[in-house]
Amino acid sequence: MKSKLNIKSVGIVLKPRRTPEFRIVVPNLVRWFKKRKIQVTFFEQDQERVEKFLKGSSTNINYLPQNDFYKSIDLIITLGGDGTFIGVARQSNKSFPPIFGINLGRLGFITEFSKTEYFEYLEDLLKRKVDLKTINLYKVEVKRKDKVISKSFFINDAVINKNEISRMLSLTVENQNEMIYRMSGDGLIVSSPVGSTAYSLAAGGPIIHPDVNGLVLTPICPHSLNHRPIVLSDKEKISIKVPANSENIILTLDGQEAFNLESRDVVTISRSPSKKAQMVLNPNRTYFEVLKDKFTHGKREF
Repeated sequence: MKSKLNIKSVGIVLKPRRTPEFRIVVPNLVRWFKKRKIQVTFFEQDQERVEKFLKGSSTNINYLPQNDFYKSIDLIITLGGDGTFIGVARQSNKSFPPIFGINLGRLGFITEFSKTEYFEYLEDLLKRKVDLKTINLYKVEVKRKDKVISKSFFINDAVINKNEISRMLSLTVENQNEMIYRMSGDGLIVSSPVGSTAYSLAAGGPIIHPDVNGLVLTPICPHSLNHRPIVLSDKEKISIKVPANSENIILTLDGQEAFNLESRDVVTISRSPSKKAQMVLNPNRTYFEVLKDKFTHGKREF
C-alpha cells in the first residue's frame, strides 16, 4: 500500500546495547532532520548516551517517556537489528506511526534499510508516496483455572520449553477444540510467517511467505516421527495445554518476554483483530532476494 506521510516529528529508538555505529549514525541523523526542520525525539532513558553522541549539539531535541513518545511522532526510526524493530512493533496500537528500520545488526531480515543507504530513502519518504506493509500481531493468553492471568503479543514466535537443561516435556495441542496431537519433546514453537525464518526454521520448520495468513507449529526435537511442523490458518485459535504435575516450563514471546507456566495452564494463541504494526518497505528489496542474501551458506557473519 502506497501512502504519503506528513512527517513533522520523528522518534529514534536505539538498540539497548552499545553499538559503535551510533557515534556516527546518531549525529548524522539528527543533523539531517534538523536541517529539514523536523523535530527529533528520543526515549527519556537514552538521554545521557545520546548527548554523548551529539557532543553538545543537542539543542531542540526532545526526550520523552515511552508512554508519551509514540503519541508525539509521525515516524519511528529504529537503529539496531531485528530485535530492536520487533521490540518497538510489539508496542503498536491503532494510532501507532509507521516504522523505518535501519539495520545495524548482523542479520537484518526484517529491518529494510542498510546503514549505507537510508538517507536516500528518507529523502524519498519526505517527498513522495512510499510503500507501507502491515504486520500482524498475535495475541497470547494464559489461563489458569479458567481465569486469564496474562495477556501479551508476539510478532515472530511464541516458544514453550523447559527452563532446565536436557529435560523433556509433554504438551497437548488443539485447534478450535480439536486435538492436533499430544507431543513430547524439548518444546514447541508457534511462529508467524514473519518469524518462520527465525527459531522455527532452525528447528526444521518451513519458510512461509509473509503474505500468507497462517501460523506454523514446529516441535523442538520431538520424540515421535509423526510430530512434524504443521501450517494452520491464523483465523482460528490454537490452544496448548500443560499437563498435570508439570513444572519449570516457560513461555517466551519474541525472545523478549518470558512467563512461567504451571501445571494445567492453557496457552491460547490467535491473530489480534486490532493490534497491527506498519513498516516502511525498501522499494529495491524483494523477499526472495533477502532469502538468498541472508541465508547463503557461509556468508552470514557472527
